[in-house]
Amino acid sequence: MNQSALLRPDWTPATVALMVLGFVVFWPLGLAMLAYILFGEKFQNFKREANLKADDVLSRCKSARYGAYATSTGNVAFDDWRKAELERLDEERRKLDEMRAEFDAYSRELRRAKDQDEFDRFMRQRSQMKSADEGSSSMGQSGV
Repeated sequence: MNQSALLRPDWTPATVALMVLGFVVFWPLGLAMLAYILFGEKFQNFKREANLKADDVLSRCKSARYGAYATSTGNVAFDDWRKAELERLDEERRKLDEMRAEFDAYSRELRRAKDQDEFDRFMRQRSQMKSADEGSSSMGQSGV
């Protein structure tokens, strides 16, 4: 998932505008957008977990079906090669899924760090403005 996407489950101007527009057009759309903003990250994790479980169930069904009907082609060497290749592909798939999960976690942490940096910068600017305003207002009062 592209973390710089315009529509991400966060309080971005685009998501807020779509939520307001959804409430104006048809209130369940606005409510759905609000749920996406609040719980979007959980939905993505839920979707990923559901897909993994569905893949696991389907692979079991497929292996049971092929195991029951096509366990042997009559060529032992080919059957051994096929079994080894399928196991290798399953292992490669597991590695790719782990790498994807690690990258998603890294992207989430990177976005969090960027948001924290922006917030810290805002707070520094805000405190500098307040101190500058207080300095100028105290100078104006002492001169009168």
